Amino acid sequence: MPAITREEVAHLARLARIDLTDDELDHYAGQLGVILESVAQVGEVAAQDIPPTSHPVPLTNVFRADELRPGLTAEEALSGAPVVDGEPAVEESRFRVPRILGEEA
Repeated sequence: MPAITREEVAHLARLARIDLTDDELDHYAGQLGVILESVAQVGEVAAQDIPPTSHPVPLTNVFRADELRPGLTAEEALSGAPVVDGEPAVEESRFRVPRILGEEA
C-alpha cells in the first residue's frame, strides 16, 4: 500500500490548481509513495549518537584574508584604451565608446 493515497494526491493537486486525470492520480500516488518511503529509510539510518551535520568533515575558512591593495590609477587604466585614428579612445578621463542609442548629448 502506498504511503500516500489517491485522495491525498487529488487534494494536493487541487491546492496546486493542477488538473490530473484518474490515471495520473494513481501514477503519482505510487511515485509519491516511493519517495516518502525512501525519505523514511534515510531517517532510520541516522543514529542517535551522531549529531546532524551539513558536511561530513569540519570546514575551515578557505578564503584568503581581505587585504587592502593599491589599484590602478586613472591614468594607468586609461593607458589600455584602444587607439582610434591614431589617438587613444579617451575623453574627459573616461573610455570613449561609440554611441549606441543615437540620442543627443
